[in-house]
Amino acid sequence: MAEHAPRREKPRLRPAPLLFEPAEAASDPEHFFDLESIEDPRALLERATELTLAFRAAADRATEFQAMAAAQLADPRRFDRLTTADIAERAEWTEDYAKKMVEFGRGLMRGGEGPGGSGGSGSSGGPGHIDIT
Repeated sequence: MAEHAPRREKPRLRPAPLLFEPAEAASDPEHFFDLESIEDPRALLERATELTLAFRAAADRATEFQAMAAAQLADPRRFDRLTTADIAERAEWTEDYAKKMVEFGRGLMRGGEGPGGSGGSGSSGGPGHIDIT
């Protein structure tokens, strides 16, 4: 049986919004959210940190949604249920990781604290982290 990780104590911080870049800017490999144009190192550090936190929060949330989807797809009550091997193939995971994600998703759905809520943290790797060891 999977270990249950302790719930996060602190509320989620609202990260800086990710702004989508225009296509012509995105096609320039040197362009990244206009960071290259910031000359003041203090301002650069501040904006780069905001982006780092925003990307981490987005990745954590996406991982929680992946886990809930995996749990729903593996639900034995579904007539079109998928095996963990099928889920792993679709998500490009190992089967062991897919099993952990199904368990994580079931925990999120059981706790009623899905993406955006105060629960659902993984183990020591932070929110959305699934420890498969």
